[in-house]
Amino acid sequence: MERVLLVTIKWRHENDAWTLDDLAQEMEELIGATDAVIVEHIACNVDGPTPNYFVGKGKAEEISMVAADAQADAVIFSRDLSGTQQRNLEDVIGRKTIDRTQLILDIFARHAKSPDGKMQVELAQLQYLMPRLLGKGLILSRQGGGIGTSGPGETKLEIDRRRIRARIEKLQEDLRHVKMHRATARKKRKENAVPSVALVGYTNAGKSTLLNALTEAGTTVHDGMFTTLDPLSKSLRLPNGENIVISDTVGFLHKLPHNLIEAFKATLEEVVEADLLLHVLDISHPRALEHYRSVIAVLEELGVHEKPAVSVLNKIDLVEDQALLRTYEKEYPDAILVSAISKMNLSGLLEKIQDNFKDTVVTLKLKIPHTRMDLVSQFYKLGKVIDIQYQQKAIKVHINLPRVTSEKLLREKDIEQL
Repeated sequence: MERVLLVTIKWRHENDAWTLDDLAQEMEELIGATDAVIVEHIACNVDGPTPNYFVGKGKAEEISMVAADAQADAVIFSRDLSGTQQRNLEDVIGRKTIDRTQLILDIFARHAKSPDGKMQVELAQLQYLMPRLLGKGLILSRQGGGIGTSGPGETKLEIDRRRIRARIEKLQEDLRHVKMHRATARKKRKENAVPSVALVGYTNAGKSTLLNALTEAGTTVHDGMFTTLDPLSKSLRLPNGENIVISDTVGFLHKLPHNLIEAFKATLEEVVEADLLLHVLDISHPRALEHYRSVIAVLEELGVHEKPAVSVLNKIDLVEDQALLRTYEKEYPDAILVSAISKMNLSGLLEKIQDNFKDTVVTLKLKIPHTRMDLVSQFYKLGKVIDIQYQQKAIKVHINLPRVTSEKLLREKDIEQL
């Protein structure tokens, strides 16, 4: 198990509600998602970064002494470092130095399962590595284990910039094909007027658990960060009989690095194209409000912050103060209180989703001949049969159907609308 010295940094004049303790706790959760243990922690409240050593040479030398005393294998910074800063720090500290983005990429590499997910992780790793190839240092000799060596990056650290650039171009081309394939699937859904819903939220908010609870999807659920990297779309039937598609997506994070958002655009297409967002929030978390704001910031970067959304306040079974729940319900827009793991109030959530798509469903009374029994099975499959009467001369059906489906049916000669 790798021994880590954590260095948490906050700028004195930074306009951010996150305290040093908040930043440290999140970094501890991130490191906890790797096979590492924190043996020492240094908290720095400084004016701003210095160009050569990020925290200044004096602080770098102090970190070096603490790392030596703690017998740390690696030093992890809570901020992103430039290639120059990273190399200079490694020269002073004499140990592998990791920044926040590289730590997140390591977690991504551990959790990527599908070919699409692995491609996106490799692309992000290579784009991270590219500007850091100049010079020498520990970053160019990481062929062993530990944080920063997971995934495809570890076998490519010694290759030249030209080959890395060619690999990046190949991955980008492959991901363009992935996006085209997903776009084709979405186009077919839109042609059939199937509404789409995307689950968004802070990492570990319970999105995958909620997807499982609603659809029995069987998604891997783990109490940790970034368990879900690959988008998973499942069909969901609403109480009124309408079929929709609901998709799970990668979790967001406080100040999620822009290059990671760019690298995972193929995954986040489901968010961009969705008709409705379910913003899942772990309401039991002490930093729930900060998590909410962080997700909104990522949605703004994606240009979808004004898309219709429902705030799903999850894990209410872990909140003992019921008055606090009522306050949260009023504070968050269009909120619904649920517990995905206990399946509490999922019916209320389904009704809330249904309300957002009420204009896409129509209620009809139809009369069809007995020779069109094939339509009866379609009625049960595509909508909700409210009442059906098998009469001597015809079949009368009272039904909820998607508007597009109903328009197609009414164009058929042997179907009569009552």
